[in-house]
Amino acid sequence: MSVTDFSVDSPVPATASGPLAGIVVLDLATVGPAARATRILADYGAKVVKVGAVPGRGVEPLRPPFYAYSGGRYLAQSYFDLKDAGAAAAFLALVTRADVVVESFRPGVMDRLGLGFDVLKEANPRVILCSTTGYGQDGPRAQWAGHDINYLAVGGYLAATEPAADGGPPVSGATIADAAGGGMQAAMAIMAALVGRDRGRDAVHLDVSIADGVLWLTSLAIDEHLATGNPVGFGHNIITGRYACYDTYQAADGGWLAVGAIEPKFFANLCRLLGCEQWIAAQHDDAAQPAIRADFAAAFATRDRDDWVAVLAGADTCVTPVLSLDEVAEDDQFLARGAIVVAETPDGGEGPRAFRQVGAVMAGMDPPAQPVKLGPSDVTLTRVLLEGAGVADNVVSDLFERGVVA
Repeated sequence: MSVTDFSVDSPVPATASGPLAGIVVLDLATVGPAARATRILADYGAKVVKVGAVPGRGVEPLRPPFYAYSGGRYLAQSYFDLKDAGAAAAFLALVTRADVVVESFRPGVMDRLGLGFDVLKEANPRVILCSTTGYGQDGPRAQWAGHDINYLAVGGYLAATEPAADGGPPVSGATIADAAGGGMQAAMAIMAALVGRDRGRDAVHLDVSIADGVLWLTSLAIDEHLATGNPVGFGHNIITGRYACYDTYQAADGGWLAVGAIEPKFFANLCRLLGCEQWIAAQHDDAAQPAIRADFAAAFATRDRDDWVAVLAGADTCVTPVLSLDEVAEDDQFLARGAIVVAETPDGGEGPRAFRQVGAVMAGMDPPAQPVKLGPSDVTLTRVLLEGAGVADNVVSDLFERGVVA
């Protein structure tokens, strides 16, 4: 068996069908944006091998809980001690059969391991190396440690969002930097590089900066500042809380509703249904905003959240309920679109034998058959991969005996 068909007759689940079928990805990341990127690639049909550190050798890496990153859906696993020269050489043998290598070490680590881009390119002239870091491979912050909140902070996102009760920047309820600024950016860059390679481009090193991705996510506001010099932040314009037509309001039962009535026709519909017709012509009147908000708040407080949803949501008002995660899990819209699926493990691992998870929900992904069959938690594919890559049997045996692969 080779690295290009590892799902055949093996104890790991088959890959997804999709436009990336046949693409092989070696993923050196365990958590964070790079893992989000390869999650996307796997759901588009790529064959992703998670190449982790050998358990028990050196510092134990952070291992995500059983449900994280879709519970390893469609992913195979393998362990290499890349600090060992023999194991690193064996990993290079896998690179010769792969299309993409994804890593999230700090800048310079791959070079110190003897696995920098030049080395990978020599092994495979068509390889795509995607390095996903907080701040990129260069610049004064390149070696800084960080997490989602840090990238949202330096990219302007926190400053452009409604302050917390104490006036300070908020803490996001989702890992926007990791998922979108980093993970989606990396996945898009890899797919673009694959298209470029098919058109004759050589190997490429993708320098994915999560902070750069957040900068792009915040670019509507930043571009305005760059072009005009105006101070831009929360409450500056219609999508950052300046007007009552774009806000949240509490209902009688304590539930909340989100209002996004930007277009005048939607705002007019909302005013009529709330009994606030007097404000239809004052949508963008700054002086009137406190009074409009007060009247809207008073109106919303007269009925329960779902009663208002029944009246407003289908009436071209751009009103939706603010759903808790419990409610999201049972939401009829998501369920109707097959967004929540059941996953099943052969052994349960650290979690239950079967559990629900978000499915392959992005456009162009093929929905998985249910239940989604996850691979055994204690099975690795290292021996199969090395043999398929042409590594001699005695070399493979030596690597296992020395404990530098598993």
